[in-house]
Amino acid sequence: MPDFGPAELSRRDLLKTTGTVAASLAVSQFVLPKAYAAEENTIDLALIGCGGRGTGAIADALSVQGGPVRLKAMADVFDSRLTQSYNAINGRFENKVDVPPERKFIGFEAYKEAMDALKPGDIAVLATPPAFRWVHFKYAIEKGLNVFMEKPVTVDGPTSRKMFELADQASAKNLKCAVGLMCRHSVARKELFNRIQDGEIGELNLLRAYRMHGPVGSAFVPPYKGDISEVLYQIANFHGFLWASGGCFSDFYIHNIDECCWMKDDWPVKAQASGGRHYRGDYVDQNFDNYSVEYTFRDGAKMFLYGRTMPNVKQEFATYVHGSKGSAVVSENGHFPAKARTYSTQKFDRKQIIWQFPTNEPSPYLTEWEDFLDAIRNDKPYNEVPRGVKSSIVTSMGRMAAHTGQEISYDELLNLDHEFAPGLDQLTAESPAPVQMTENGKYPIPAPGLKGKREY
Repeated sequence: MPDFGPAELSRRDLLKTTGTVAASLAVSQFVLPKAYAAEENTIDLALIGCGGRGTGAIADALSVQGGPVRLKAMADVFDSRLTQSYNAINGRFENKVDVPPERKFIGFEAYKEAMDALKPGDIAVLATPPAFRWVHFKYAIEKGLNVFMEKPVTVDGPTSRKMFELADQASAKNLKCAVGLMCRHSVARKELFNRIQDGEIGELNLLRAYRMHGPVGSAFVPPYKGDISEVLYQIANFHGFLWASGGCFSDFYIHNIDECCWMKDDWPVKAQASGGRHYRGDYVDQNFDNYSVEYTFRDGAKMFLYGRTMPNVKQEFATYVHGSKGSAVVSENGHFPAKARTYSTQKFDRKQIIWQFPTNEPSPYLTEWEDFLDAIRNDKPYNEVPRGVKSSIVTSMGRMAAHTGQEISYDELLNLDHEFAPGLDQLTAESPAPVQMTENGKYPIPAPGLKGKREY
């Protein structure tokens, strides 16, 4: 087995030790008096899914100035994960946490109990693996709750169609819905978008996105030992299973893909791709080690995505765009700070910089919550779910193109009938796992050219 070295951490990665949050969670904390908890305008939160991403989202929500906010309930299928998350959050935000043991819920129905603890107009934070997004979103709408949901919001065609319908229902009830594509709330990227739309670098004809680094999250899954149910094992290692997360492709690459589509102000109409497995060894997940995707927009412009989770190779985590009169850096080294800037040439020559955002760039992890809370408190129209679904569809297009070896269009992906995990609203810990192990103790993997209609 190769030595992968330390895995990259982000604000949404799993917590490594109780009470310790990944370094990028260290955002400014604004402590509000305990008296706020009794005020009628306090917005309560319920965290559904207590892994790194959910813990990070709550930390961001409790860090911003947007009126009194309080964590009131938590839910997960793993007691240890909920406890770890609670200790980390309570250790930093004790004055804004009111989650006694009776509002800590464990199990597949725990999301209902946590949301039942809220009042209409409060916020359900949906941060489970994305396969469950439509199930939990549906119940939140029934309860009249505003929703913050993590990305991606879908992983296949059938659930994308469901989420479009649910988004319409949420809007009809005037519910505010945010999607954790926080780069859309980056002040630096917004300024860059406006400059691109004003023609500063001409017509965009080439966009490039890179996320190439060593293994992260649970993308590399060790063999099943039978110590927990197979369903829970797959959920615990959700990055490794396409039904749960869309794999590392959907979960990791969607941000770079989404910010490219934003800068282009359009969505690609088709994708072709390649990829392969080289370093999986005894690991049993369904991921490739590398992906290369060519997306095509309706005007013929191209977007290229390069993803890789290999050890000891060149690393790059950035997004660039090229226009007829110049070029731009959308993000340079991760999601924040973006360090956005424009150039008068295709070379990234600092002497040819037209504009660059100042160094005091606000964190998009915080501004997304500021915008969301502002919409709730001031009753502004706010529903990011349709856009989140479109971004998830485009991401799935590239993944499916690589996994099948076929060209996949936006419409084809949206209208596919292969739902990776039907009946998730009925799933229990004793249910058959959504993807079944083969005779060799591993799980079915994509086979480009051999399986052209389905990814596995």
